[in-house]
Amino acid sequence: MFTRAIVRKPAHTYANGITTSNLGKPDFELVKKQHQAYCEALINCGLELTVLDPDPNFPDSCFVEDTAVVTKDFGIITRPGDPRRLGEEIEIRKVLEPILKLHYIEEPGTLDGGDIMQADKKFYVGLSNRTNLSGSKQLKEILASYNYDVYSIPVCNILHFKTGVNYLGENNLILHHEFCSKDDFKIYNQIIVDTNEEYAANSLRVNDFVLVPKGFPKIKSKIQELGYKIIELEMSEFQKMDGGLSCLSLRF
Repeated sequence: MFTRAIVRKPAHTYANGITTSNLGKPDFELVKKQHQAYCEALINCGLELTVLDPDPNFPDSCFVEDTAVVTKDFGIITRPGDPRRLGEEIEIRKVLEPILKLHYIEEPGTLDGGDIMQADKKFYVGLSNRTNLSGSKQLKEILASYNYDVYSIPVCNILHFKTGVNYLGENNLILHHEFCSKDDFKIYNQIIVDTNEEYAANSLRVNDFVLVPKGFPKIKSKIQELGYKIIELEMSEFQKMDGGLSCLSLRF
């Protein structure tokens, strides 16, 4: 069970962030409304929020998940893989230092939190354009010291590992239909996301609920059939900037 989350409000420079989506320029008023709804959903899931002020120097900084990997017992400050995002982790470090024992990914390692998925006592590390082998090895050493099993998985055709794979608990795994390493997840009950609902692969389990992006009825139905309670959230303006539900918070 999560009890806390860290979020950061989007800055007025948000539209200047990194994206490959070709979905148009985000509407900043909608961005703020959708972010507020996201925060309210986390509170409804039972979390106490730490809400950080916008940082206009980092247009992508509302995607706080990429700056750290956190558990109830420790945190790992990452080293973002895109040079334009280096520095976002500094304030997150300051926030987490009084709360958790911290470890750090160091150069030449790069690692984005969006490439890291916890599934009970296992961690999966996606080797992507943002997370390199050095970052993965450093993370594995840290996690092994806490008795976690760690597996490195190649990522292809998507931005982050969790763009295409997310663990719901109870051995249930949401999986992008074209994810290139499906065989690595044979031990799980796989909920395959259809071609026209790919964005919804980034659905997020938070305590007794699963947050699902609005507008994807097939995956919503599949998750409900497993007995989960759903909170649907409009994510259109974050999708335009390659962001998803997991990206917008650090939960622990």
